[in-house]
Amino acid sequence: MSKFKIIKSDTGKRLDKFLNEKIEDITRSQLQKLIKNQGVLVNGRPVSVHHFLKEKDSVELVTPKQLKVQENKFIVDKKTDAPEYNFELVSETKDYLVINKPAGLLVHEAPGFDETTLVDLILEKFPDIKNVGDDPIRPGIVHRLDREVSGLMVMARNLDMFEHLKKQFKTRSIKKEYVALVYGAPQKTEGEIKFNIDRSETQEHKMAAVPENENRGRKAITEFELIEKIGNYSLLVLRLKTGRTHQIRVHLNAFGLPIVGDLVYHPKKLKIKIKINRIFLHAKTLGFTDLSGNWQEFSSNLPDELKKILQTLKKS
Repeated sequence: MSKFKIIKSDTGKRLDKFLNEKIEDITRSQLQKLIKNQGVLVNGRPVSVHHFLKEKDSVELVTPKQLKVQENKFIVDKKTDAPEYNFELVSETKDYLVINKPAGLLVHEAPGFDETTLVDLILEKFPDIKNVGDDPIRPGIVHRLDREVSGLMVMARNLDMFEHLKKQFKTRSIKKEYVALVYGAPQKTEGEIKFNIDRSETQEHKMAAVPENENRGRKAITEFELIEKIGNYSLLVLRLKTGRTHQIRVHLNAFGLPIVGDLVYHPKKLKIKIKINRIFLHAKTLGFTDLSGNWQEFSSNLPDELKKILQTLKKS
């Protein structure tokens, strides 16, 4: 569940507008539906979409499937199980964990999803992380991967490491490299994509690439390097200079190189020939400094299902 305590500066805001400002991964229309389905409680009770907030109000999100009524009280049921996913523990120290997340596993709870998450699996093995961080729904988490994306993540095990990692992400000193298979080929073997990123004005569930001169959206920079051309496809390495929602997916689609398997960001007329139940995007390299100032770097091989696609393309 997500919980918010209303402070003075948020007093008078409408509930759906307030939540839309606080939660990136859900649209305002989806939030309105969630509120109507009693998936949002204010001071422990469901309210209308047009509810206006007061200082010290408590706002709590639960998914409709979790919300039950018992003896006139609203309670939350235990989560239903999603398909069984697990994660590979790449490195374990007293200060942090490095994890190889599989595609299909949600990182943390989100409105509209009622399933086991990476956070749930982590807390089963490492309950000490429960109170680390700014948000109880995201203990230890300083960055995340989209559900359909696999690869490396780091989680903090104490507050000192949490703040240390946050600072590195803010100053862009973290090293993050991804591998993606895309339709088409870049005109250059390497370069930068610099479109700003904002919410789409036509489709609320999507983000959109915006030219820098339009003066809207948030600055976003993605570096790319061509590894190999395979027929009508290209294998790229991507390095993030910023960390925006869906940044790589949005940037590559706007650049005319949509990612194989991405059902959200691709041209309408794209002829999809490769059958894949995920996005061909994998976080392969992660580097950061530990609390002693020593550089730590980790790498992850492509998952087998992605290797098989490459092998099939090379044979055809």
